[in-house]
Amino acid sequence: MLSKLTYHTPAEIDEIYARLTATFRAGTTRPLAYRRRQLLQLARMLQAHHTAFEDAILADLNRPRIETTVAEVAHVITSALNAAENFEGWAAPQPCPTEEAWRAGWDATVYKEPKGVVLLISPWNYPLVLTLNPLIGAIAAGCPAVLKPSELAPAFTQLLADLLPQYLDTAAYAVVKGAVPETTHVLSLRWAHILYTGNSTVGRIVASAAAKHLTPVTLELGGKSAVVIADDPCLDLDVAARRILHGKTQNAGQLCVSPDYALVPRGRVDAFVQSLKKAHAQFWPEGDDPLRGSRPVSRIVNAQHHARLVGLLERTKGTVVIGGEVDGDRSIVPTVLTDVPADDALMNEEIFGPILPIVAVDDMDHAIRVIDSKPTPLVIYLFTTENALKEKFLKETRSGQLILNDVVMQLCVHEMPFGGQGESGCNFDTFTHFRGSINVPHVQEPHLLGRYRPYTDDKYEAACAPGRIRIPDA
Repeated sequence: MLSKLTYHTPAEIDEIYARLTATFRAGTTRPLAYRRRQLLQLARMLQAHHTAFEDAILADLNRPRIETTVAEVAHVITSALNAAENFEGWAAPQPCPTEEAWRAGWDATVYKEPKGVVLLISPWNYPLVLTLNPLIGAIAAGCPAVLKPSELAPAFTQLLADLLPQYLDTAAYAVVKGAVPETTHVLSLRWAHILYTGNSTVGRIVASAAAKHLTPVTLELGGKSAVVIADDPCLDLDVAARRILHGKTQNAGQLCVSPDYALVPRGRVDAFVQSLKKAHAQFWPEGDDPLRGSRPVSRIVNAQHHARLVGLLERTKGTVVIGGEVDGDRSIVPTVLTDVPADDALMNEEIFGPILPIVAVDDMDHAIRVIDSKPTPLVIYLFTTENALKEKFLKETRSGQLILNDVVMQLCVHEMPFGGQGESGCNFDTFTHFRGSINVPHVQEPHLLGRYRPYTDDKYEAACAPGRIRIPDA
């Protein structure tokens, strides 16, 4: 049974907003020692209540504990500690060397300043990492933050609302509980930055609300992330299939970087399916079961999303070769289909579930055409040993990331930017204003007299000189 949340009232939300705004204006969150203390406290909260967070996500999604530990709890602890160790370097002023000698003494510098009070709206599918990783960036940047977790993860949201005030400064960080009306009210307020992770439909609503106040907004929206299997004789299909099936079954495919569909050369489809069946048998040996076994796959978040996935399976023209079983209104077994046309029902929108359609392609140019026919994906997963093919995909496709020979593992690389383009498009920089500064010494005044009135022909000729520089032929 899902937990029941008590939502904040508009008056309570306004009080939270006013409190955090006052904190920022007082400069409380700016000192580096304060930021470090909050980052370490966040890590302590997760470490002390590791099992409680596993329990909450188990209640919300029936996700296996090891998946929550690896992808969320341990990951965020590591991220918080990494930020605590490195953020002072990130926050340090950055000198800007100037090219022309006449500007060299102006002390051009970029200062890293917090933008202000930020709003972080996170989804239900990976509620801990997608709520707290952005919070780490906000804390490191010196920004107070309001967290708005999804009401579809009520056990997690309530646990976070209970624990956060015990560890972090309540004057600077707060959780707002609510659904659409409460989120609408939150979005009516003026924020220094809004970060939203979720689907494109709500992303457009968030962007529209942000535009009313000209608020900067970051949208992380997922998309149909393609897997491409190269026609490469050196590629180990068994390893590729094992990695792809593992990634697809994480949280029952309810992950923004989950492999959404596979593009496979026609002559390798049968072999790829056999490799997937082999991996499936390894994951669930005889006597075990993905839905009712000792470690079942995660539930679909609610009956509405379950019905959408069932509808896709009913409308597809593909042939089920693995799985296909539906149980109740919250569970679907990992399912693989072949003979899926490029315009199939399964290819029109992000699946966000444990269903992997395989689309046969003539060659890699055909695969690229299929990818390019759809909105820019968050990730392209390319399985190949050929560097030339990697370069081809870098030049001829667009995606938030290009990942070779594995899936999902890019989330482990916190040193690398995460984000997409277009409909799939946070860190310290997200919440930081890069404030430029120069200091023009008075001793340079004799060299700058030409800018003042009265304007003369000589001054005009001197002003035109930079525009008359020789332009190279190529």
